[in-house]
Amino acid sequence: MKEILRKHTISFKNAFAGLAWAIRTQPNFRIHLALSAIALGLSAYFRITRTEWAIIIFTIVLGLTAECMNTAIESMTDLITTEWRAEAKIAKDVAAGMMLTTAAGAVIVAIFVFAPYLGIGTHF
Repeated sequence: MKEILRKHTISFKNAFAGLAWAIRTQPNFRIHLALSAIALGLSAYFRITRTEWAIIIFTIVLGLTAECMNTAIESMTDLITTEWRAEAKIAKDVAAGMMLTTAAGAVIVAIFVFAPYLGIGTHF
């Protein structure tokens, strides 16, 4: 049991180190955190429903996860090769496309959740 706890402790330590590194070194991750804070602030200000909270929190987690995956894929690709290769470009472009898709989806979620509170688009 002690060994299992030690391994989990190490796993959590490594996970937090990865998040800290992303915050410290990745400008896009910090942008996502700032936008997440704004979304959470608006959610509290407008006193959105529990369901809307769940949707906002899930969207935030999805966006931050996609940014982490994008960064991991880019870093791994750079580890494998630093020279220009078509396969490396595809990996990086698809990862960036994943992030773009997630960000676009987050904007759509924000419009659906916050528009009625702003008095616009109440006919959704």
